[in-house]
Amino acid sequence: MNVHGTVAEGFGPVRDAFARNFTSLGERGAAVAVYRDGRKVVDLWGGSRDVDDASGTEPWRRGTAQVVRSATKGVAAAVPLLLHRRGELDLDAPVGEYWPEFKAHGKERVLVRHVLNHRAGLPVLDRPLTPEEALDPRRGPAAVAAQAPVWEPGTDHGYHALTYGWLLDELVRRVSGGRGAGQWIADEIAGPLGLDLWVGLPAAEEAAGRAGRVGRLDDPEPSGSGNGPRLRPKRAVTEAYENPGSLTRRAFAAITPFPDQNDPEYRAAALPAANGIATADGLARFYAALIGEVDGVTRDVRLFDRATMELARAEESAGPDRILVVGTRFGLGYMLHGSASPFLGPGSFGHPGRGGSLGFADPETGIALGYVTNGFRKTVTADPRAQALVRAVRASLDRDPS
Repeated sequence: MNVHGTVAEGFGPVRDAFARNFTSLGERGAAVAVYRDGRKVVDLWGGSRDVDDASGTEPWRRGTAQVVRSATKGVAAAVPLLLHRRGELDLDAPVGEYWPEFKAHGKERVLVRHVLNHRAGLPVLDRPLTPEEALDPRRGPAAVAAQAPVWEPGTDHGYHALTYGWLLDELVRRVSGGRGAGQWIADEIAGPLGLDLWVGLPAAEEAAGRAGRVGRLDDPEPSGSGNGPRLRPKRAVTEAYENPGSLTRRAFAAITPFPDQNDPEYRAAALPAANGIATADGLARFYAALIGEVDGVTRDVRLFDRATMELARAEESAGPDRILVVGTRFGLGYMLHGSASPFLGPGSFGHPGRGGSLGFADPETGIALGYVTNGFRKTVTADPRAQALVRAVRASLDRDPS
């Protein structure tokens, strides 16, 4: 397996782990980037651009982008936090103050922060949207506004797998005079930082073939050594995903059937919970700018000041998750380091994408990581390939006395 790219001195373990993902964990095509204190120290890619290109005739190249699924949530979360920093959005205000139609069916007490910390009680839709409806920017928010909570808002937490995007997007539109989260990200985050990252892939980028094809990968066969990845979930988790009536199954089925993620119409739509498209560098660079300065297009850019960064990673929700059925921790829009989603350390914050991708930052070490893949596994929050890279970053830091 040819691994392309570079690593700074001391980060050789990341290259080794990335290569092992192909030889031992069945990786088809992927990239990883790591920044330390705003400087790129890892930039690696390998495999095929398209998941179904087993022959490798279309190799992954520098700049190949992929759908990152729920890793999109961490990017989207920056928008309301930046609006809050500007004084345009009150995190403790009722959502209905900005979006009057939302107040129906007992949702008057849903606060803006409940949207971000997954305590709004709105992870499901009684009538799932069709793919065509889901791509209409008006239909998702209207469906959530008409939905009754499935628990008392603010009293418990559960992962809003798809509804998170419609809630956040409509809030941003109401505050920003009609500009949705995807356009806001393009104008005020990706543009100034020069990120290859989109929530709503522009037609020119689609025509240029920037995004590879993604798809499902079977789990690798056990190695027989006892040292392979442990991919078998707990029985309660398995049952929750298999039961059509469970909140878990209904949350992930808020769009039924789920759209073809390789369809240009899907990639052009803006679903801030699920369909961001990014390079590994775009994702890592975004997180680097949350915790420090990164060289931008015209000037050095830092997205979060210290107070906003602390808001993002302050624990808002913790414990058994009513959707994911395992213990999760959330700040405002970001997953926090824990057993369900291990990052680099206790102060890390970020977001995985179901089946593989990962982006996070660790302010204590100055590390920001982005990992994207074209092969999605059954994992939801802690894919073995991503975790192998995280462990390799940790090992690199342990070897570096600085």
